[in-house]
Amino acid sequence: MRFTKMQGCGNDYVYIDGEREDIPPEERPALAKRLSDRHFGVGGDGVIFIRASGEADFEMEMYNADGSRGEMCGNGIRCVGKYVYDKGLTDKKEITVVSCGKVKELELMTEPGKGRERVTEVRVNMGSPAFEPAEIPVKASGERVVDEPIAAGGREYRMTCVSMGNPHAVIFAKNVEQLDLERIGPLFENHERFPNRTNTEFVEILDEKTVFMRVWERGSGETLACGTGCCAVAAACVLNGLTGEEITVKLLGGELQIQWDRKSNQVYMTGPAEIVFEGEVDV
Repeated sequence: MRFTKMQGCGNDYVYIDGEREDIPPEERPALAKRLSDRHFGVGGDGVIFIRASGEADFEMEMYNADGSRGEMCGNGIRCVGKYVYDKGLTDKKEITVVSCGKVKELELMTEPGKGRERVTEVRVNMGSPAFEPAEIPVKASGERVVDEPIAAGGREYRMTCVSMGNPHAVIFAKNVEQLDLERIGPLFENHERFPNRTNTEFVEILDEKTVFMRVWERGSGETLACGTGCCAVAAACVLNGLTGEEITVKLLGGELQIQWDRKSNQVYMTGPAEIVFEGEVDV
């Protein structure tokens, strides 16, 4: 089976052309888990299948490193945009991609290469953030979870919950770089308040336009970046009066530019997408 390894800000996935490689649906979770293994597989934060779609220009079917299905991946969808353009599957620089029934609009930014232009950055309309507890989902009594206490590991944190098509719990803290995420992350991911588990972002405010974030992703552990997480963080920052609507999110793997346009209630994410290598693997 042919594959392409790609990354956006260090958030790396194995990409498979679902039109050329006929992997039965029931086999995809186990295959994703095997390919994601960094010792015995290709290595990555998960696997994304790309195919044509009747709902959009393309469909992405995303699996986390543990084989569980993911609804959306911001870094992943940018790489899908690069994949389909660089490989000549489309000539359009404005495309749509659907994942789990949700359609996103992508603007592809290119530069000259050897022969065909290559995509270097992608701007994605990630849609509207959702704050209703049932939509995230999170167990809560109010209409929103903003700066609400949560107990984990014997201490109390303050969290703001957002859905960007997948669940996020945003925790504002100091000295985020020093946090023991291997210990803390699973406490939030598997907390009883999150029926479907959750992604957790630990955020340090640097100034009104810049934040630093580390993320514990549901099903993958700590990753170098999380696009939907950055979008959730931008919304949470505004709700808590900590930043403006446009911010730079500094990550372990790079930087993303995020804008929450409150007039249209749309969140825009801009960042890089790169091919790491390509190859074949026996399945």
